[in-house]
Amino acid sequence: MREALIFGATGQIGQALLQHLLPEGWRVHAVSRQLPQQSDVHHGVHWLRGELGAPPALPASVDAIFSCGPLDLFSHWYAAAAIDAGCVVAFGSTSASTKQASLDPSERDLARRLLEAEQRVLDRAAHAGASATILRPTLVYGAGRDASLTRIAALGSRFGFFPLPRGATGLRQPVHVGDLAAAAWACVDRPGIAGKVYALPGGETLPYREMVARVLGCLQPPARLVELPSPLFKLALSLLRASGRAGGFGAAGVARMAEDLVFDATPAMRDLDYRPRRFEPEARMFSAD
Repeated sequence: MREALIFGATGQIGQALLQHLLPEGWRVHAVSRQLPQQSDVHHGVHWLRGELGAPPALPASVDAIFSCGPLDLFSHWYAAAAIDAGCVVAFGSTSASTKQASLDPSERDLARRLLEAEQRVLDRAAHAGASATILRPTLVYGAGRDASLTRIAALGSRFGFFPLPRGATGLRQPVHVGDLAAAAWACVDRPGIAGKVYALPGGETLPYREMVARVLGCLQPPARLVELPSPLFKLALSLLRASGRAGGFGAAGVARMAEDLVFDATPAMRDLDYRPRRFEPEARMFSAD
């Protein structure tokens, strides 16, 4: 029986990844800070409470390691770990490239840490003779656990509308968690991908405004998209900040609404048979229940 170690197994990508491993008969050691409810426990999963900074006792060797949580933390753990694994798949973020020149110093620091973490994982794997692959998703959705589209859906449901500044037409490629899990699974036993970094955009490129409109339109009841001139939008944003609901909508994030953040899926399609779906949101995709 083949064995896998998953960090972030109760997260949105980790849960979807289990749906690929378990039917194939894998034994999974699943590490999470919070163990799942009894109703969510899967046969074939050995749940371990812990985190990357304080991991539980782990097996000496596994066939594959999947990191579905913070890449920075995983990279430090993996660099020092004695565990033997022939395949390592770690999720990073396209923020590694899009935020390098951000107006926000904290975002520039995030990009730097992501790039350093990617290299740390690849270097450790090369030294150990393992095949490591880094996957960079774009805007993730599908499990109601993301911090972007799900937050927009929640605010739209609460107020019945969602404001955007005029000109929020930068292109986006939202990607479903199921497609990310499929890409991670495709990395196992795949020749020629060691040491590579793949962007994983969604299967449709559309303006930011249209993306938000589709999210609001699938809610029950649907919420309205309200486009505001800059002064009114800044006022609306300040009210959201005062209420503590403006996370992710800082000045740098708002400026990016007018910028194209588009990534080439061709390498992943060629090497991983990656076939992401179009963006057709449903209300259930923005609920964690």
